[in-house]
Amino acid sequence: MITDLSSPSPVHVIGGGLAGSEAAWQLAVAGIPVVLHEMRPLRRTEAHATDGLAELVCSNSLRSDDADTSAVGLLHEEMRRCNSLILSRADRHRVPAGSALAVDREAFSQSIQAALDSHPLVTILREEIRHIPSEDWDSVIIATGPLTSPELASAIVGLTGEDSLAFFDAIAPIVHRDSIDFDKAWFQSRYDKGDGADYINCALDRDQYQAFIDELLNGEKTAFKDWERDTPYFEGCLPIEVMAARGPETLAHGPMKPVGLTNPRAPDKRAYAVVQLRQDNALGTLYNMVGFQTKLTYGAQQRIFRTIPGLERAEFARLGGLHRNTFLNGPRLLDPLLRLKKRPALRFAGQITGCEGYVESAAVGLLAGRFAAAERSGKSPLRPPPTTALGALLDHITQGADASTYQPMNVNFGLFPELTETDAKGRRPKGRDRKAAYARRARADLTPWIDAQKL
Repeated sequence: MITDLSSPSPVHVIGGGLAGSEAAWQLAVAGIPVVLHEMRPLRRTEAHATDGLAELVCSNSLRSDDADTSAVGLLHEEMRRCNSLILSRADRHRVPAGSALAVDREAFSQSIQAALDSHPLVTILREEIRHIPSEDWDSVIIATGPLTSPELASAIVGLTGEDSLAFFDAIAPIVHRDSIDFDKAWFQSRYDKGDGADYINCALDRDQYQAFIDELLNGEKTAFKDWERDTPYFEGCLPIEVMAARGPETLAHGPMKPVGLTNPRAPDKRAYAVVQLRQDNALGTLYNMVGFQTKLTYGAQQRIFRTIPGLERAEFARLGGLHRNTFLNGPRLLDPLLRLKKRPALRFAGQITGCEGYVESAAVGLLAGRFAAAERSGKSPLRPPPTTALGALLDHITQGADASTYQPMNVNFGLFPELTETDAKGRRPKGRDRKAAYARRARADLTPWIDAQKL
């Protein structure tokens, strides 16, 4: 707890999600006092279930942890090297998930809150900030995420003169493991990756799959409010029934694809489709339905999902849901250091900038915290090289994307500058070799950036 807020002047972080928590941590470990403002529990959201900092409201997965062939895995590695609170606690509370990094969401959140609560330079205030802070707050990071309160969102729009874009994020259901019928379901990772048995699998034959698709299409959906009806979905997190409406085989070639799996009860017959469930807590008592984000009503969810073989008696710890997601047009409104061009004392971080995903949100919070800490210390903030995952993501949301068509984006190698290395015949690497080359270059370029900040 800060005892003297006058020397040095604190940086204010608004929002205690992944980005805000990471930004506060980076400031504190740099020796800068920080005041973290979180509106829960005074004001709750439609998606959060607890008052905890850095609560994971959708999946419990931080996606691939492969730093050689996955851009998000490379981002994990870079954040670990930058003393990321989010990644250190994710590693501490990880649960089996093949090659992915998944966590016990409750323990993960509690650990992050404990770290910030106990840091002597961090003050956590449970209050809602409804307006743009006055100029008395000369350094502010707004990390209110996809669920920014309407009043603050309206104030931001009023300040920027731009309409905030919006889309819907859907939440997948969580099932109690002991309610799953293992006379039908089995443990196996796709292609036996990881420990080989990190997922629970429920197989459907052709008739069962087609009946399931019909139920999805005809099931009762949640009603949108008038102001929500024209809001587009983010392609990376589509409700399962929206995917089904695109064609009867969409799910069988998407989240329900049966490849890389063998049902031990029918080893010579490949399933037509498979529903996978991934461990959601350290005890292994809860499993979430992978790719099953939905806007079906609760009653429709229970009825339809219990038609899946193995889930006939499923008990749900949480049913799926839907929430509105808002973000700024980063390339139009933000400078390369995440400051609002119109008022540089304000920084933005996390999903409100238009990055997409847990890890990306935390990564932008990490950068915002480091930039603000450097400024408060009288130094010039150093941007990470664009050849790194951190730099490529930062460039995309501040200057690399087309402002006229800007949409949320996960980190991917398509955001990185093209490779210049070639083989003996002058050919550039392809496939896995190309991804590994991106990773090698990123590691080499990240080191001097980290070292320069220690001077």
